[in-house]
Amino acid sequence: MSQVPQIRIPATYMRGGTSKGVFFRLQDLPEAARVPGEARDRLLMRVIGSPDPYQKQIDGMGGATSSTSKTVILSKSERSDHDVDYLFGQVAIDKPFVDWSGNCGNLSAAVGPFAISNGLVDPERIPENGVAVVRIWQANIGKTIVSRVPMIDGQVQETGDFELDGVTFPAAEVPVEFMEPADGEGAMFPTGKLVDDLEVPGVGTLRATLINAGIPTIFVNAEEIGYTGTELQEAINGDDRALAMFETIRAHGAVRMGLIQHADEAASRQHTPKVAFVASPADYVASSGKSIEAADVDLLVRALSMGKLHHAMMGTAAVAIGTAAAVPGTLVNLAAGGGERTTVHFGHPSGTLRVGAEAVEVNGEWTATRAVMSRSARVLMEGWVRVPGDVVPLA
Repeated sequence: MSQVPQIRIPATYMRGGTSKGVFFRLQDLPEAARVPGEARDRLLMRVIGSPDPYQKQIDGMGGATSSTSKTVILSKSERSDHDVDYLFGQVAIDKPFVDWSGNCGNLSAAVGPFAISNGLVDPERIPENGVAVVRIWQANIGKTIVSRVPMIDGQVQETGDFELDGVTFPAAEVPVEFMEPADGEGAMFPTGKLVDDLEVPGVGTLRATLINAGIPTIFVNAEEIGYTGTELQEAINGDDRALAMFETIRAHGAVRMGLIQHADEAASRQHTPKVAFVASPADYVASSGKSIEAADVDLLVRALSMGKLHHAMMGTAAVAIGTAAAVPGTLVNLAAGGGERTTVHFGHPSGTLRVGAEAVEVNGEWTATRAVMSRSARVLMEGWVRVPGDVVPLA
């Protein structure tokens, strides 16, 4: 029987917004994993516990959901006008790959606190008390994020009374601002239209808003696919036919957006794009038992991540929602009542969320200038993760 000693790697397990992930400093990774490639992916998959045909990630740090199968690599920024470079890896649960195609908006809230606590931000930029402004370069999509981290006696403040639906306990508020959040280098509306007729085999022709902001997202109307917008996770995730329908919508939307050439390529690009459905306000009971009144929200949104209905709302999808709501005529904007707006308050399965966004039209083309929302973050555990020594070369 062969025996391979385990290696240990400094790591921190953090919650950011409604997600959790394993955070690493680039310098702490084995040398072979400090650059993109197979060695890095093998290491991160083994840390998280993937691929797992049982879809439980028992032998790793993952929590067997899209919200908890995440990794982050941080380093001092190579850009003089930024503090930290942030790379996000979404680890597939039952398949052997790491998706590097997008950002995680929720974990973005934990980047600033981690960077400060782990020596990645110039001490001169960190006040003893007050708010530290951390300038983050989001390396997956080449965008700037500005995080405002509360400080007390030279330490990151993690506890507080800020409540976030989808997170059980209150914590310190961390406002996160996404600058020029249109994803990638292409147009914010890649087809040039605010609403498309999207042909989906086996489903029909759906009206859809296809937007690159925060993360590429496909929005459709709930009523066109047989829903009300008040659904909770079990209504979707326990229905294999529904999940197959959403994946088909996602795949054909990805083709229309120019993200892939053929629909079958979507299987190897699980993180992006997202697919979401919207509806006008209605009363419902959130997964926590909290009553959400129609009068308290502008619209309802449900979004899928990694093939399942999300328990709350992905941070990047919230940016897409806020940005789309700011553009008159999109499906998101129309569900919210139409007109011009700079903030939107929407209902999701766990409760509600408010996001602000600004969009401008220049020469007939829309672009987003900024989006902002408040999240919270907290260190759950820190020390070392261990993996078998044959997972990645040590040099």
